[in-house]
Amino acid sequence: MVMARAVDKAYQVVRERILRGTYPAASRITEQEIAAAAGVSRTPVREALRRLESEGLVEFMPNQGAIVTNWTEADRDDVFEMRALLESYGAARAAQRITPDGLEELSRLAREQYEESINRSDGYLERIGELNTRFHRHLHAFAGSARLTAALSALIEAPLMMRTFEKYDVEDLVRSASHHIEIVRALEARDSEWAASVMRSHILSARGALQGG
Repeated sequence: MVMARAVDKAYQVVRERILRGTYPAASRITEQEIAAAAGVSRTPVREALRRLESEGLVEFMPNQGAIVTNWTEADRDDVFEMRALLESYGAARAAQRITPDGLEELSRLAREQYEESINRSDGYLERIGELNTRFHRHLHAFAGSARLTAALSALIEAPLMMRTFEKYDVEDLVRSASHHIEIVRALEARDSEWAASVMRSHILSARGALQGG
């Protein structure tokens, strides 16, 4: 139990620093540095890094150790193509399974993201990134498929890691938030085809914004 908590603590410290850009792409992460930051020994750090490797956030290089994954354009396109396939399927499933409380939470997240994209006060890009991830994770929970959720877990972290929203212009930000609002409407209507269609457009639109940026 103690070991598991130490692993979780080290994992959370590294994951947060990667997603916030403290550990940028292609940078080396040492076990000693993580152990000191998390207040744990190096043994749980190794397990935490292995978990992050399985999620695609770090990779191990010969004679270098753990390196933060450096995303290429091909990697980015691959991620969005997989998300378009899997998340549209998940949205279709969620349309038949989501609860009233689930709809209320998704609606709240969508509205907050839209407001952030309009107001754009200090720190808005970070908040938009967090709201976006929470929206997608919450929606996945109602797809009713543990395997789908597991497959998407690392994929939806990729936009945060790639600093996707920093490359969006204002129109892109508003369109992305508007898609979330429409997805909620499709879920409210229990319309699987509508939900899947908007989700697919949402993901492919994100890919297009990055390709044009």
